[in-house]
Amino acid sequence: MTADSTASPCCRGCAAPLTTVMVDLGRMPLANSYLREEDLGRPEPAYPLRAMVCDSCLLVQLDEVADPEGIFSDYAYFSSYSTSWLAHARQYVDMIVGRLSLGSSSQVVEIASNDGYLLKNFVARGIPCLGIEPAANVAEVASGAGVPTRVAFFGVPVAAQLVRDGLAADLVIGNNVLAHVPALHDFLDGIRLLLKPGGAATFEFPHLLNLVQERQFDTIYHEHFSYFTLLAVERVLADHGLTVFDVERLPTHGGSLRLFVQRAGGPHARGAEVERVRAAERAAGLDDSQTYPALATAAQEVRRDLLEFLHTARDAGQCVAAYGAPAKGNTLLNYCGIGPDLIRLTVDRNPNKQNRYLPGSRIPIRGVEALRELHPDFVVVLPWNLREEITQQLAWIGEWGGRFVLPIPRLEILEAPRGIEGAA
Repeated sequence: MTADSTASPCCRGCAAPLTTVMVDLGRMPLANSYLREEDLGRPEPAYPLRAMVCDSCLLVQLDEVADPEGIFSDYAYFSSYSTSWLAHARQYVDMIVGRLSLGSSSQVVEIASNDGYLLKNFVARGIPCLGIEPAANVAEVASGAGVPTRVAFFGVPVAAQLVRDGLAADLVIGNNVLAHVPALHDFLDGIRLLLKPGGAATFEFPHLLNLVQERQFDTIYHEHFSYFTLLAVERVLADHGLTVFDVERLPTHGGSLRLFVQRAGGPHARGAEVERVRAAERAAGLDDSQTYPALATAAQEVRRDLLEFLHTARDAGQCVAAYGAPAKGNTLLNYCGIGPDLIRLTVDRNPNKQNRYLPGSRIPIRGVEALRELHPDFVVVLPWNLREEITQQLAWIGEWGGRFVLPIPRLEILEAPRGIEGAA
C-alpha cells in the first residue's frame, strides 16, 4: 500500500486533494488472492477499499494503492474461459480490421493481453501483433498458443523500447486495462509514444454511469485503481496529447465504453456518439461530485437484501451454492460478510481456481460438476454480467428444481431456462 496512509490522498489524475468518498467497503483481502488448503491456518492481509471522487476532475479512484507486482505477477484470471468474451473479441477484430484497414504491413500491440484470447484473431489473419502482459504465468499460455508476448508492465520505458525495435503501432488495444493502472500519466505518455502519427488506440472499461445507476459496487476492488466516465477520462487523455474521436456503448461487464483515441490533431473525424455519451453523463449528474456518494446507500441495500435471502434459505433448510470465482464476487461476499455457512461452495470452469478458496470468505471453489453432486436449491451467479451465458450453460440445475439468484442490481430469482441443453 502507499507508504503513508495517514496523509491526505491526492488525485492521481490532477493531484487535487481527495475529500469526497463515493463508497467505503471496509477492509478486504486482494480480490484475486485465492487461497490454498495450507493457507487456511494463516491470517490474510487486508487493505482498506474506499473509492473517492475528485471534486476537481471527477476521476473516481481508490485512495490507497496496492502493489501492482503483488496483484498481477501471478494471476488467476484467464480470459479464454468465457465463451461470450471470446465472441466479443472476435467481433472487435472483425470491426477494427475493416475500420482501420489493417493488413500484413500493420502493427498491433495489445496491453494486458492476458492469454492471447484476442490477439490470436490477428495472428490468424496474418496481421503482425504483440502482447504486453505483466503476469508471467498468463503470458506463457499466450506464447504457447502462438501469440508473441512480452512480460512487462507497460509505461514509457516499454513504449520507448518497442519503438526502438521498430514496433510503433497502427493500433494499440487496452481492454479493461485503464482501470488497472496506478501510474496513469506514465501509461498514457507511453500510449502516445507508441502510436504512429496516424495510429489509433481503443480502450474498453466499465462505464461509471452504469456502475452508479445499476448499483454495481462489486466492480470496485483493489485491482481497479480508477473508475471512469467519459467526462473524466477525456480530461486526463488531453493532458497527454490524446483525444477521443469516437465512443461505443457496450453491454460487457454490466455496461462498458469503448473509446477510440488518437494523438491530438490526428486524422480521424469525431463521431456524434461522443457528445451523446457526455450528455447522458451530465443528465445523470455525473458532472457533480456530490452525486457519487449515493452509491454507498445502494450498496447497503444490496447487502441487506442478499443477507435476508440467504438467512431465510438457511433457516428453511435449503442449500445455496454459487457460480464463479470472479473478483467482483469477492468484493460482494466480503462486504456482506458471507461465508460457507450461507453459501456452501462455488464452482468455476477455470482449473487455476478450482480446489482453492475464495479470499476472505474462504468459500471452497470446485469444478462445475460439484453442482450435480450437491443439488443446491439456489445458485448465486457471482459474475452477474454473464447471466445469459451462465444460466444457459447451467440450465440442467432445473432437473432438481434448482434456481438462479442474481444479486446485482437488485435481488432476482430466476427459474432455470427450459429447452436448452446446458453444458457443464
